Amino acid sequence: MTPAATALASAANEHLAHTSNTLIYSSMAVYGLAFFAYIAEWLFGSRSKVARTAAALTAAQAPAEKRAPAVSVRSAGGAAVLERPEVVVRSAAGKRDVPDGPGAHGGDEQGDLYGRIAVSLTALAFVVELAGVVARAASVQRAPWGNMYEFNITFSTVAVGVFLGLLALRKNVRWLGLFLTTTVLLDLGLAVTVLYTASDQLVPALHSYWLYIHVSTAIFCGAVLYVGAVATLLYLFKDSYENKLAGGGRPGAFATSVLERLPASATLDKFAYRVNAAVFPLWTFTIIAGAIWAESAWGRYWGWDPKETWAFITWVGYACYLHARSTAGWKGRKAAYIALIAFACFLFNYYGVNIFVSGKHSYAGV
Repeated sequence: MTPAATALASAANEHLAHTSNTLIYSSMAVYGLAFFAYIAEWLFGSRSKVARTAAALTAAQAPAEKRAPAVSVRSAGGAAVLERPEVVVRSAAGKRDVPDGPGAHGGDEQGDLYGRIAVSLTALAFVVELAGVVARAASVQRAPWGNMYEFNITFSTVAVGVFLGLLALRKNVRWLGLFLTTTVLLDLGLAVTVLYTASDQLVPALHSYWLYIHVSTAIFCGAVLYVGAVATLLYLFKDSYENKLAGGGRPGAFATSVLERLPASATLDKFAYRVNAAVFPLWTFTIIAGAIWAESAWGRYWGWDPKETWAFITWVGYACYLHARSTAGWKGRKAAYIALIAFACFLFNYYGVNIFVSGKHSYAGV
């Protein structure tokens, strides 16, 4: 290639890198608009059906006197029998699931309008961010996963893609939008300020087709595990809220305004379990693919490198979670705690190991 052609190619790559940065910042602006739309959905939408049921059952309770819920009357052998309705807001083993609202807008027309606007803005931001990731790949002429900045922007893109994919499959997960856009904005803000790395070529060890296999599956698994972790965390809050209601307590106004707009705890728990269980085999494949790549790059399958070690710890954590879900006495909150610990291991494997620990996987670029 002549010097003139080299200079032209370099200028084109710089232009693509600049375009990528512009698109990432633009996607952050659109995500911000989506965030406010989700806020409007939660503020102006009605409560979910399960919250309205609980409120109706406990409406007669006064804060000071703690009167019992309204009673119903039935006839039994000519005598009037007063029955107090049971305050049930979640499902239990052997019982039918309680009424479960769609979350956030609760079927309210105004809330639904804001929710649809929010989803549309999320989809637009996803397209803009995806274009930014593609432009970054074009500027370096490789997969955009060579450092933490590139991993971050790709990870957030895939996470939003998973959310939109679930919506396209008509899964009831719009309640996730507010929490998703919040963390995506934080992730992108961290990427463009702290983790940003100029376009550059890969270190020699990464020049392999296994980059496309191993890293792409790791990104997808991380995005899905993130969705599961958010659902698990919300389940813990909603479960505490429901327990307090069932015990005759009166949660605070802020907790009520937020948690009554979520689906029932049983729904959140079931969703988190299905998500984590579905992606666990792929996470297993990710670790195996990494070992095969390690043999190709460094001549050994496993060397207990910090990232290899924490990837295995994460795998063990989720294996314990799945086992706990099938063990009597460990379902529910105990299993949820294990799932959050496992996801914390995943986060440390990415941020902690890459930034603070030296090893063969030190490609942070910061």
